[in-house]
Amino acid sequence: MKKRVLALTLSLALIVGIFAGCGKKDPDPTQNPNPTQPVGGEETQKPNNPPAENLTAVQKIIKEAESMTWEELAAKAIEESNGKTFYGVGNSSRGKSALPLFIEALQAIDSGYTLNFEWQQPKNNKIFDQLTADGLKDTGTFAMTLIQDGNQIESKMVQTGILDTFIPKAWAEANGTTADAVTGYLPLQTLNKVFMYNNQGSKTYTNCWDFVAEGEHGLYMDIDSEIVGKNFLYMLTREDYATWLKEAFEALPADKQGQFKPTIDAMASDAADLGLGANGKYALAWIKLWVESYNAQTDDGPICNTLVDKSAADQFGLLVYSKLRSVEESDSVSKNNINVAAYDDGYQGIGGYGYCHYLFVTDNSPLPWTACAFIYYMTCTVDGFSAWGKDMGGYSSNPTVAADTEAKYGHSKGGMAEDGVTVEFECKNDRGYDWWTTDGKLVLEDPEYCASVAFTVGSWIEMLTKYSAG
Repeated sequence: MKKRVLALTLSLALIVGIFAGCGKKDPDPTQNPNPTQPVGGEETQKPNNPPAENLTAVQKIIKEAESMTWEELAAKAIEESNGKTFYGVGNSSRGKSALPLFIEALQAIDSGYTLNFEWQQPKNNKIFDQLTADGLKDTGTFAMTLIQDGNQIESKMVQTGILDTFIPKAWAEANGTTADAVTGYLPLQTLNKVFMYNNQGSKTYTNCWDFVAEGEHGLYMDIDSEIVGKNFLYMLTREDYATWLKEAFEALPADKQGQFKPTIDAMASDAADLGLGANGKYALAWIKLWVESYNAQTDDGPICNTLVDKSAADQFGLLVYSKLRSVEESDSVSKNNINVAAYDDGYQGIGGYGYCHYLFVTDNSPLPWTACAFIYYMTCTVDGFSAWGKDMGGYSSNPTVAADTEAKYGHSKGGMAEDGVTVEFECKNDRGYDWWTTDGKLVLEDPEYCASVAFTVGSWIEMLTKYSAG
């Protein structure tokens, strides 16, 4: 009976997914998104570029702002917001750190300029509810947002007209394009979450399948509390990433292959029902084993704090790489107690996943010129990006800013101390975006693909039984 219910559920999910995707081009299975390029497929109309006669008041300002230099845009911002209060909302608290630097940049142009500000960071995915409610007002409270989860952004924010994309002139030029030619959203950065393990025990993890072996319980933020974690699982079913999992499986010794082969074989029919590619069964098997084994945590910070302690021997996690920044050395705690799995010689398979922070102007923004100027500052200057760029594992979508950020902070050398001396922790020697998306096999979030399988694969994931540490 359970199998019949599963088959019916998957069939219904597939039917709904097919109808939802009618008229859309299937995602390119070889696509490998680059944060230096805007996110979105060829058929995605630029969210802030509808026909001229249909532009909203804010979209008209955005259209004008996209042709402006920093000096021109800064002048508009100063005129609009001098002495006022700027309200921003985002998934990253660092927007609050970037705003004072932005104000200083405007004061360098006009010493009499002042701006008060407040930055909110809603928890538990409430940012979408908050922006939706604010979007009902004629003039909103929030001027702009920094937001993650491309799947929900598309369905809840962009298609509903709540958020508009602004493409800074300098950002477009750095990426060899123009604002009018850009499709999709504007990413501030790509963040990576990577597999790390405590090296004080006897275990080693030489293959991504080792993380889902019997008895393993990786520390991981629960997929229902941080939705980008669920997007990671969706992306594994795309054929190029499913192929990575197959290749990693084939690299295992025969005895280890034998542990996973029954699950892989059992997933073949589900993969067919879900309309996945030839290697979809490997993705579903890994997802099933992961969901049914990971030890759910509330945040990446506590995961990092656990893993760097000597007492965490033989434990591992999948967490934001930059969390290592906050580790303070002591007798029992050290960054030297951690290995980044993908950096180990001979490691096989996926090293983690990457997702973007996107920047938008609200369509009822009370300070649209200032919002555009702030977005310009964060995406086109090293100082503007420094709130994020000071840590490894966050890669600017502007190639010029990315290169200058690396030159300033030396992440490939473990990070620089204030006196210019290299900090020698192997786990902090960031290999960089280009390495992570090739040799490091970082799985990158593609909003279009996630949206296309959110119901089908998402329904299948919901039927899995999560591991309970208790």
